[in-house]
Amino acid sequence: MKAVVTATVERVSYAVEDLLHVVARLALWAEGRGVDREPAAWLRNETIDAFVLTGCAGLKPSTLRTNRTWLRRVREALIWDDGGSEGLRLSAPPVPAPPYEQAEIGRLRSWAEALRPRARSNALALMALGDGMGLAPGEIARLRGSHIRRTRSGACVLDTAVLGRLLVARAEWEAELACLVRQAGDDFLFRPGHQDPPPDNLIASWTWQHRPEAPLPGLNARRLRASWLVSLMRRRIDTGVIAAAAGLASTARYQHFVPPLSASETARLLRGPR
Repeated sequence: MKAVVTATVERVSYAVEDLLHVVARLALWAEGRGVDREPAAWLRNETIDAFVLTGCAGLKPSTLRTNRTWLRRVREALIWDDGGSEGLRLSAPPVPAPPYEQAEIGRLRSWAEALRPRARSNALALMALGDGMGLAPGEIARLRGSHIRRTRSGACVLDTAVLGRLLVARAEWEAELACLVRQAGDDFLFRPGHQDPPPDNLIASWTWQHRPEAPLPGLNARRLRASWLVSLMRRRIDTGVIAAAAGLASTARYQHFVPPLSASETARLLRGPR
């Protein structure tokens, strides 16, 4: 169940905890009826429909429709390979989105700051939530200004109650995030006023319309999240801490972006303090 959500959360505009709840209910319901444990079996359209009709007793019609939509979007977001008589096989992307170089982040931030006010706010919100907090695209689309708390020290904190995990923005994005939070209030930080739940192309449509001139790369929410992940890994922060903050089971798929330690640094770490 976690693997399915991990493979799809960056491709759909839903919160991790919502997906985990609905996908887990479907998987447990399907197992109780003898459906094979493979995601290809319990994410079939007919299984989803049967679950919504018989496995969600007591829920409102609107909630039933929402659950069905979420589960079908999860199915569509996965990479499926039609194996003929063997059915469908699920496969995850072999390589995650590559991170930006630090110099590219700096130039993109300068580009964003030069945009007109509304576009500027959206560009900086996307960067602050992606490169500054490591949020997935679906999480960025749903985050409101009221979700972020500012501490006395100036830290911007996303408490566990919001996404199911604790997140603290990187210091270099604190001032910008605080300004965006004040502007948004209880509205969304990225593209305030959009519908809820947000459309799947909420971020992609905006980044397509607002493309910086070459050679500067375009803004990409997955690359921003990857930049956050890899920058923390390069600082040798405990990978368990990073994975928990990112809502991932592991950071192993990003390890090849992290250069190995030098011999002197390796020796220093192995020796430890006197």
